[in-house]
Amino acid sequence: MPSPTIDGRVFLETGRKLVDRLLDKHLPAESTEPKSLHEALRYSVMAGGKRLRPLLAMAACEYCGGDTGGDDKPIHRAMIALEMVHTYSLVHDDLPCMDDDDLRRGQPTCHKKFGEAIAVLAGDALHDIAFELMASTGRTEPVVELAQAIGTQGMLGGQIADIEAEGRDVDEAEIVEIHRRKTGALIRCAVRVGAILADAPPALLARITRFGEKVGLAFQVIDDLLDIEGDQKLLGKKVGSDSKNLKATYPGVVGKARARQVAVRLIDDAKAALENEDDNMLRQIAEYIGQRQS
Repeated sequence: MPSPTIDGRVFLETGRKLVDRLLDKHLPAESTEPKSLHEALRYSVMAGGKRLRPLLAMAACEYCGGDTGGDDKPIHRAMIALEMVHTYSLVHDDLPCMDDDDLRRGQPTCHKKFGEAIAVLAGDALHDIAFELMASTGRTEPVVELAQAIGTQGMLGGQIADIEAEGRDVDEAEIVEIHRRKTGALIRCAVRVGAILADAPPALLARITRFGEKVGLAFQVIDDLLDIEGDQKLLGKKVGSDSKNLKATYPGVVGKARARQVAVRLIDDAKAALENEDDNMLRQIAEYIGQRQS
């Protein structure tokens, strides 16, 4: 698989900087009461990360002819709403009652730093701020998309299925469904929101949706592999936590070799949904996902 072009790397790097600026702008200041809650919000959100979901939304908007210039358009508010929802899910996922992880983005997890109660409330607050921002786009469709992506048929449903699959045998169809909901739903939502805010016609929205579904599943298959083979320093989190928690994973179900093949095929399918056009950032991000080490 070819490496992303220089333009692709520039897009990812400048895009992350834009997302960080937008997050800093829209998050409550630590000096604002309740200070402990706002400190926990900023600690979790501003710790870095790939910023993949907002970048996918922006790339999808551009691909569909939308205007992403500046930093105060509806797409920009949607982008940081997506990142806040993603971070809220990580804060809650790391809790002792879930995955009980100590390290996230290279630093102690939110509950390790601030305690479980504040971590729960920080996640709740990020969820609420995200919906306020998504509603501020002035369109109802992105709000509905986000609600569906994180609801019982999306991320939350995937989390339940993930928990209930711990320690038991699952088949490939079941692990696909778990990953489709837990991780894939929000990635699918990101590209759809970007396309919707660009007023993409139905046929183009369908192509973007297929791209999001394929790349979202590929992301999690690769994540499963990195939990076995990855470098903790690059990942910013402990490796081996899936096996420790008896999690159902793609390589655990079909083996590492087959999981790698599936990831490659999914990335190829995602690019094919774009009709194999070479010069677009969605394709570059797909290739980045396919070769990522963190």
